[in-house]
Parts: sequence; C-alpha cells; structure tokens
Amino acid sequence: MNGELLRLVDSIHRDKDIDKEIVFKCLEDALLSAARKKYGQRDSIMVTIDRETGNILAFDGDTPLSPAEFGRIAAQTAKQVIIQKVKEAESEVVFQEWEAKTHDVVNGTVQRVEGPTVIINLGKIEGILPKREQVRDDTYRPGERLKFYVLDVKREGQKVKVLLSRTHPDLIKRLFELEVPEVADRIIEVKGLAREPGSRTKIAVISSDSRVDCVGACVGVRGSRIKNIVAELGGEKIDIVPWNDQPEMFIAKALSPAEVFSITLNYGLNRAKVVVPDDQLSLAIGKKGQNVRLAAKLTHWDIDVMTKDESDRLAEETRHYLSRVQNVSEDTLGRVVRLGYTLTDLAESTVESLSSLKGMTEEEAKILIEAARQIMFEGGLPQPTPAEGEAPAEGEAPAEGEAPAEGEAPAEGEAPAEGAAEPAAEGEPEPGPEAAPEEEQPSEGEEEAAAEPVDEAEPADEAADEAANEAETEPAEEEAEPEQGVPDEAPAKHDDSQ
Repeated sequence: MNGELLRLVDSIHRDKDIDKEIVFKCLEDALLSAARKKYGQRDSIMVTIDRETGNILAFDGDTPLSPAEFGRIAAQTAKQVIIQKVKEAESEVVFQEWEAKTHDVVNGTVQRVEGPTVIINLGKIEGILPKREQVRDDTYRPGERLKFYVLDVKREGQKVKVLLSRTHPDLIKRLFELEVPEVADRIIEVKGLAREPGSRTKIAVISSDSRVDCVGACVGVRGSRIKNIVAELGGEKIDIVPWNDQPEMFIAKALSPAEVFSITLNYGLNRAKVVVPDDQLSLAIGKKGQNVRLAAKLTHWDIDVMTKDESDRLAEETRHYLSRVQNVSEDTLGRVVRLGYTLTDLAESTVESLSSLKGMTEEEAKILIEAARQIMFEGGLPQPTPAEGEAPAEGEAPAEGEAPAEGEAPAEGEAPAEGAAEPAAEGEPEPGPEAAPEEEQPSEGEEEAAAEPVDEAEPADEAADEAANEAETEPAEEEAEPEQGVPDEAPAKHDDSQ
C-alpha cells in the first residue's frame, strides 16, 4: 500500500506536471475529509503522509486512527476530493505556464472553426482566435500550422482561456527575433513599427554595432530572412527603414520608395510638410494613402505631401491674406511664410506654440491666429468702413442706397443716383418745374443734320416718313440757329497787317 501510494504520486507528477508536494497535500486533504466524515467534524483530527515511506498517520487528538476503518462512504469522499484538488492544481500549473508566454509567439494548429471564432490546438490547451484578431480575407483550414501572438491569458473557473492574435504589430517584432539572431541578441533594436495587417508593414531598426548593417541583416542573404517572415504572414509586404534621430531624415526614409524634395517641420503642431517631385507624388502617397499613413504612424508626425507648385501656391495664398493683417511686422509675416505655415496651420495653432517662434510676441500671435480663423471660418477679414462724412476711397463706390454728398460730383463712370437732378451748365438758367428740355441742335459744321426725336406713341413706319418730310421742309436758317443761352461765337480779330 505504501509503495503504491508513492507510485501514484509519481505518476500524477509526470502526467499532469504537478509538483509532488502538491499531490501529497491533495491526498492529505482527502483523507482528512474522509476521517471527519466517519468520526464527525472535529478540529482535533489530523492526517499526515510520510514523504519518504508513504505511511499514512491519522490521529484524533492523541488517539491514533486507522484509514482502513474510514469505510466505503469516506473512501468515495476522499476520491472526489482528490479529483477536485488535482484538477485545480493542474489548472493552476497551466495558467502559470501560459501567463509566462503572454506577448510571445507560439505555434498552433487550426483545430476547428466555430462561426467567426477559430479554435487553435496549443497542445495541453486550446487557444481562441476571435474575429477581431484575424487578418481580413485570410482563410483558416483545419490542420494548418501557424504562428500566433499570445494576446492575453484568463482564468474562467477551472478552465484557462488563451486569447491569440494574428493582427497585433508585435507579432512582426517577435518574428524578426526568431528569424534574425542580431535582433534576438539586441545588436539590432526595433525602434518603431506601423502595420496594416495583411497589406503592409513599416519597421524602423537601428544597429548598436557600426559594423552591422541593420537593414541588410534583417533582409538576409538574397532576402532569405525576410522571405520567411513574409511567407508566415501570407505575403504581407514589409518595408525596413533605418531609424534616425533627425526627424527630417527619418521622415524621408519612412516615405521610401518615394524621393523627397524638401521637408518643413512645424514643431508646434507636430506637422511635417513634405514636398516631392510631380512624378513622385502618387508613389509617396501610396495606394489609398497607405504609404504616407504608415509613415505618419511610424514617425509620429502628421505628414502633408504636396508638389512644388502646390507648396508655392499655398505660400502665396498665405502671404496674400496675411498682407492685410495689421499690427504685425513684415519680418514676422515673412518668417511665418518661410516656416511653411498655412492658414489652416495658423487657425489650429495656440498662442503659446506660435509665440515660441523667434521674434514673435504673444500679441502678434493672437492677431495672426484670429485673422486666420476669420479667413478660414468666418468668410474673410472685415473691410474697414469710412468715418462719418468721409468720402469713400478712390475707385471705391459708395454704399448701396447712399447718394454722393451735396455738391459732390459722382465718381467717373458712375451714373447719378436715381431722382438726382443734373447740375445746370454755367450761364444757363435752370428750367422751371413745368418746362420741358429743349431740343438739342446739332453743332455748326457737322456734315449731316440730326433728325428730330420720334414720338413713341406713333407706329414705327409713320414716324420714319414724318421725320423725313420734316427734314426736307425745315428752313436752313433753323439749322444754323445757335442753342438758346449759348453766346454766339466771337468774330475773328482783323489783322491790320494784311
């Protein structure tokens, strides 16, 4: 019996990977429960097992007890307790084992698909791959062996729940550690990573040893290392970018394979304006903006990509609008334009960030921000209104419904206000209220005589005939008669010398 007990403990230890001491504790608890079932619930009952010989020692105070006298019911109780304790110990061992593997990569086999969830066989335990952690458009076939990222380990009762992921960015980092020994040995460090699962990943690396090329080591001979990672990810593209502590250089490398013409940084808004050649614009932006989006995630900068013409247009537009802003020096306005600030940037800026620029005061920063917001969101800057009694500026029409000042002639090319009388010519009497305007006679020396005005009430044909008859019968003296109120032309002076 004693030898069998020791063999039982050793078997449970090997099969369940449970420590022998834990198994002995489980047996002691089971025998104690059986003894109390037989003799009553007394605290004086104690049961111990010798770890060397396997002898069972039971006492009720100082009175020894024989386990053979516990009976059948007590034995069944002991069996149930042993099973329960062993399951709890096994669950604890599994939980501790997988908790140590959290944020690591493990191998697993696709066991079955239950709706949107995929069940993965991890050996002693099953893992769960939920829909949100699956790569879009991926298919998981039973029996397929893949690598998974351990996202979390939870305990639900006596069961251990392992959550897996195929979309987490750290999966790429762990795969590089498995394939590239320099990354595992920390000779090459992964400084940043941006991923769109199933499509593309950008990873920034740096080498602590100047003799080791960080990009070349990750790619491997003829791309052997990177090919294994890409194959594991189902063909996902990976861009390896050398990390640089200079933001301009890092952003330029992050936008590869596109070539960059110039980069202007706005530290206040954490925004970078990148100018690229015309033929590189689509390459820099990428399909559906993917390249610039991943570069922004990798560098932690808000990147605006544009061509040289577009950059010049925005600068000219900003210069044009800011030229109307008052109480801001020309040097400050020029500096704002040279630093790449647009109207949108100014409208989104804060007084603290803008006034941190060299040579700019807080008052100027407030004025620029307010002006930019008025232009962007309120329809432009307000036009200055002339003071009361002040004539409008040259070339500027008076306000609608406003007549020119008394004695003031209307502006050149401007019709007089409705209802305003024309001023009389000098020396000509003003017509009375009942007087009709005189007919205007053609000036002397014209080749053709002007026809009299036609009455609007008569038909067109009759008016034309009547005008022709009057022109024939009118005496010549009337044509030569000067206009009323206009003095005759003075006779020419007689030259005595002729």
